[in-house]
Amino acid sequence: MDALREANRYPDERMSALTAALRRYHGEGFRFVTGAGMDGVIETVLRAVVEPGEEVVITTPTFSFYGLAATAHGARVREIRRNPDFSVDLEGFIAASRNARLAFLCTPNNPTGNSTTPDLIRAILDETETLLFLDNAYVDFSDLDYRPLMQEYDHLIIGRTMSKVFSLAGLRVGYAFVPPWFEEYYLRAATPFALNSVSAAAAIGALSDVGHVAATRDHVRLWRERFSREIPYPVSPSDANFVLVDVAPRTADEMMRILASRGVLVRSCTSFPGLGDHYIRVSIGEDWENECFLQAIRGT
Repeated sequence: MDALREANRYPDERMSALTAALRRYHGEGFRFVTGAGMDGVIETVLRAVVEPGEEVVITTPTFSFYGLAATAHGARVREIRRNPDFSVDLEGFIAASRNARLAFLCTPNNPTGNSTTPDLIRAILDETETLLFLDNAYVDFSDLDYRPLMQEYDHLIIGRTMSKVFSLAGLRVGYAFVPPWFEEYYLRAATPFALNSVSAAAAIGALSDVGHVAATRDHVRLWRERFSREIPYPVSPSDANFVLVDVAPRTADEMMRILASRGVLVRSCTSFPGLGDHYIRVSIGEDWENECFLQAIRGT
């Protein structure tokens, strides 16, 4: 309510109260920047470090926004195909990154759900000096912790969001762990007042609600295991709050239409480069939504 009463004033550009709350949550040894969702953080990082014509490396299939934002910024995007099991082609990724200004890697990966371990990220960072943006949007649903890498490398940024385990997707709050040298460059490139004070206040409150985080994580893990066991199609291993389902011989678009006719919405993954036309992504929702999905897909 205090944030609403003060909504007539512009917010603190450095988001000092929010970054202080992030340090309380994650530890005092980290530096943070914020943005309007993870997308806003990604766009600002691109503005801060990449000149038009410079190269940005991504793995495919992955979150489409990296390539879209880099292209809009005038960068040249180089795509490195993941292996058939969706693991990262380390040799190809490292080789491409050496000639790039910035590289993006999502773990757990969207839309496949699999993770690249901290040891493999360390191997990448040891072999290249290129700035690596590690997208950890879904990491709270896994058992992995990449934060110690921030103490070892000064060419690593870890992006996080309040949209997933904290359930604030509609408020668009993103943030990132950054090396100390990068903070001022980020702030110079950031859109002024991009993150509003009401969203920031909600994020501060959510960071103190450890019970909600634990309950959400437990709920996702329970249903992720049930989905893997009960969906009558191959399900890829997932560390996220969704699963990737191979619905062949049907196409993803066909399965999406069938499930929609039964009142269930899923994501067709045909728009993800390198994934093919027979995968759907199923997000874990409320208990009743998940039960409806299982009932609907069993009849296909």
